[in-house]
Amino acid sequence: MVIYPPPRKSRAKTGKNEAITVDLVRDWLKKLGYENDASVIIEREQTADPTIDKLLKNASKRGSGKGYPDFIITSPTVAKDFVCVVECKADTARRQSDTLTNYTDYAVDGARLYAGYLSKEKDVLYVGVSGQNKNELRVNHFIQLKDEKHSQEILNPNKLYPFNDLIEQYKKSRFRVDYESLIKYTRTLNEELHKKKIPENNRAILFSGILIALEDDTFHDTFSGYRSAKRLSEFLVSSVVQKLEYANIPSTRVHEMQQAFNFIKSHTALIDEGYLIKLVADIQKEVRPFIKSNKYFDIVSHCYVEFLKYANNDSALGIVLTPAHITELFCDIAGVTKDSVVLDNCCGTSGFLIAAMQKMVALAKGDSKEIENIKKERLIGIEYQDHIFTLAVSNMIIHGDGKTNIIKGDCFKKIQDAAAYKPTVGLLNPPYNDVTGIDELEFVENNLSAIQQNGIVVAIVPMRCALYQDGRGAEIKKRLLEKHTLEAVMSMPDDLFYPVGVVTCVMVFRAHVPHQSGRRKTWFGYWKDDGFLKAKHRGRIDAQERWGGIKSHWLNMFRNREVHAGESVLWRVGANDEWCAEAYMETDYDLITPEVFEQVVKNYAVFKMTRGSGKK
Repeated sequence: MVIYPPPRKSRAKTGKNEAITVDLVRDWLKKLGYENDASVIIEREQTADPTIDKLLKNASKRGSGKGYPDFIITSPTVAKDFVCVVECKADTARRQSDTLTNYTDYAVDGARLYAGYLSKEKDVLYVGVSGQNKNELRVNHFIQLKDEKHSQEILNPNKLYPFNDLIEQYKKSRFRVDYESLIKYTRTLNEELHKKKIPENNRAILFSGILIALEDDTFHDTFSGYRSAKRLSEFLVSSVVQKLEYANIPSTRVHEMQQAFNFIKSHTALIDEGYLIKLVADIQKEVRPFIKSNKYFDIVSHCYVEFLKYANNDSALGIVLTPAHITELFCDIAGVTKDSVVLDNCCGTSGFLIAAMQKMVALAKGDSKEIENIKKERLIGIEYQDHIFTLAVSNMIIHGDGKTNIIKGDCFKKIQDAAAYKPTVGLLNPPYNDVTGIDELEFVENNLSAIQQNGIVVAIVPMRCALYQDGRGAEIKKRLLEKHTLEAVMSMPDDLFYPVGVVTCVMVFRAHVPHQSGRRKTWFGYWKDDGFLKAKHRGRIDAQERWGGIKSHWLNMFRNREVHAGESVLWRVGANDEWCAEAYMETDYDLITPEVFEQVVKNYAVFKMTRGSGKK
């Protein structure tokens, strides 16, 4: 860290000493570890950064000439486009004016002025500090992103935070804006591809193929020079094939996948109309930066969902893609570590494997050899459908998978191939049996068969699977309990998979440890409110940023097997019992309102009308 000494000390008009406030801030930053962080640079009323210096050339509070805040904090190696500025005032009454335009006399106003200039090219976290001692100090933090017209207050006031906390908050804000932009682009892209008469399945293949090709340095550096869409398409497909070969995929599979990508070389809209040239350039500009900034965000799965909005064929195949916050939650429920070997036996577009990769890589803490082993040896998937297999492999390659262990075929025939990797964790969202004819619990059973003893399998299935009390469903439940322990079942939000209307639960099993039905209690959680709200054109979103707190609460209850009225219960169950919290949980009557009662009655009426059609 570098601290430039203050060039001067000054007094505010109130007679209080502003230098005392500056010293308080400096001491606080020191205690928070800024001084020991080699990646952080702190500058006082000047800067050695030419870009920042240029942006502040007209930032004087008095209207002309250069102006500098009391502190400029940067970290080019951690976040090159981020800058934090701090402005100090001695008097707490000078914290913030009503108009926010009294730049000379108020801390927040002055910091906001500098942020206005810097945000032309930088993302700015600006801080106003006022007060003469730590007890009376007033601190307010605001984010002003370069794409945004307005700033937003963040963090709890009246304290300074470690640099990592600032970066975390900044990245959340940056992600929110970038994600909104990405959503808008993919929606527009889907409409364009629909008008170009590119089939829904091919849209996702085309999208992922372009992203794979852009991972190739030669293609990335030279595609913009192509003027012939036909030649560019050939170059693109050959670049994709090369990346597939580098991923150690069997040659027969590479050939099959190449056939899936070959339509790019012949589709009229892409070739004859030259649309491919524009499309590659747009994806390079609009999507690839997001992937590089958010390395383990599952962009392929997201776009696949978007591309299916004009289709109905895949919904008929029982495909419901798992929301990203649930794939991450599964990794926490299963206790995924850097040493885990994770299996998804019906992996779809690899959402669970991407989430596991993210967690495992983070736990490796920069150990490059460990990270390489994680990507090469510890992420295993099986996928039956041809085009989704292609997307799954593509997704893993885009996210830096060193060796794609996605097995093509029927999981009931290929499970021994997966078992050879000795998986310790299973994560899955099986296809729905309404059309496959295979019960979802049979996929769970299949996954468990490959997991090492004491390993954990977490599956999300329709609630009707938990309610089987006789027939075929109860027989599967019996087989599961004879070989494995039912550790927990959590009832999930009714609209979790919106717009698909299916009520689900999460089941947690311990592999190859028989369930002690007469003695072992299962933990049941009532996880009906994840804080997400439905938004037009955006699906379910964490609009009020409640998910973080809710997730922590859920996990604490689950890990400690806590019992709370209206939230959770411990109960002994067998194969012929209902596996859901609703059947055994004590009601917290304080939470019941007329509106809640009315909604529950409606839900129950719908349940009674539809339950009979479900397979057992």
